[in-house]
Amino acid sequence: MVRRLLVTYLSFALLILVALAVPLGYVYQRGEQQRVFGHLEHDAEVLAAFVDTALDQQQRDQIDLLAEESARRWNGEVDIVDGSGTLLATTRQDLPAAAALASAVNLSAVAGGRVSSGIRTSGGVPTMWVAVPIHPGKPDQGALLFSAPTGPMTARIHQFWSVLAGVAVVVLAAVAVVAVALARWFGRPVRELERATRRLADGQMSPTAPGGPPELRRLAATFNATATRLQELIAAHQSFVGHASHQLRTPLAALRLRLENLEPDIGAAGEANLRAALVETDRLARLVDTLLEMTRSAHPVQPGEPVGLAAVVATRIESWLPLAADRSVTLRVRGSEQEYAWALPGAVEQILDNLLANALVVAPCGSTVTVSWGPASDGGGVELRVTDAGPGLSAAQRTQAFEPFWRAPGAPSGGTGLGLALVRKLAVACGGSARLDATDGPGVAAVVSLPAAQCQESARARPEFGRGLSPLAPAARTPGRQQPIGVGSARAHGTAEVHPLGGQDA
Repeated sequence: MVRRLLVTYLSFALLILVALAVPLGYVYQRGEQQRVFGHLEHDAEVLAAFVDTALDQQQRDQIDLLAEESARRWNGEVDIVDGSGTLLATTRQDLPAAAALASAVNLSAVAGGRVSSGIRTSGGVPTMWVAVPIHPGKPDQGALLFSAPTGPMTARIHQFWSVLAGVAVVVLAAVAVVAVALARWFGRPVRELERATRRLADGQMSPTAPGGPPELRRLAATFNATATRLQELIAAHQSFVGHASHQLRTPLAALRLRLENLEPDIGAAGEANLRAALVETDRLARLVDTLLEMTRSAHPVQPGEPVGLAAVVATRIESWLPLAADRSVTLRVRGSEQEYAWALPGAVEQILDNLLANALVVAPCGSTVTVSWGPASDGGGVELRVTDAGPGLSAAQRTQAFEPFWRAPGAPSGGTGLGLALVRKLAVACGGSARLDATDGPGVAAVVSLPAAQCQESARARPEFGRGLSPLAPAARTPGRQQPIGVGSARAHGTAEVHPLGGQDA
């Protein structure tokens, strides 16, 4: 900002100096030329008067003496002709050249009473000349040509231009000093406000009291009030999140426990209502957990890190295999172990959990859910793709699906409508995006784009893919194993398959 203000001030100063100095220089140059020509014409007329007197008295020697003296004073030349154009006297050594010059200036016409002047080049040297009649009333007396070099006049003009340039440079330097002081005076409070805004964005608040103009001081006071109020709201919000995590989960857990304890006392007629109450309790617990996750993901405080997609997929597939086996759904993976994404810690795991939960809910019995990853089609990162074989969504529904609490028409009961909203929040927090694409067959493809990271060993451990499971063998549910959040209990039994990394679809 200081640099831009300085450039602005100096530009205006330079324009003003040019607007003043250039016309002044041209006025001086024109005035100097008129002054010198006026003196030369005056001396020529005085010399012509003396020559006229000498001619009347037939003093030819006096004419030569007067011409030599005048020419020496101006460091120039004097040529005198009579009424017929014959050369009477000259201070030049080359008489033919003097006669030719007198003829070129047309001194015969000047003898009739007309004064002429101008600038010509003689021998490569600019020369000013003045031609006057010796006696305006007697044309036969002839005319006088007075020539002088323009060097002294040009030197004075150049000296004046140099003085103007020097004054302009001094003025510009003074303006620059004043401009720097003013720019810093204006820029310092703006920079302080910028730093305070950056600290506020990072979660740190320190009131700023910059100087500068009154307008900036009022702006700083308004910013401090706004930042203080914002911090109070953020603190209240964070306090609510922390208290809600404890105050909501505990009564929900107690409610579920009481409902389960009622099972021996409920007859066959009330069993359906009891199980419906348990399902609604689980749904409410999942809703609270998802809302808390969305709140936390809106304010990421941890820096990103390289995440090996193969290791994360292997871990999450292992967790979801029992549920996939219960639904007779095959899980397939496809991707390279060398693909790394830049993401917040734990974000890719949560994204996969929500996408797999949605895919397994809509996947028909005996269908396949494919998890694949690789470079993005536009070359701007990596893409994680989860494809199911469900009923699919229209183009408008695929856009609405990322809005909180939106559920597709005919969707199974028990969902919260927050899974894809959380996926998009996490993807954006990692610097990426999320979308739903149509597939060639039934179902949709959930695509999450993430920034690519260099292929390097991730800080987290990389478990072997499908550890503890035979790749093509059935996977039975572990007794007492906790089911992933967002998916209800399934009663159908079947098998799940995992295709090794890099494998193609069968």
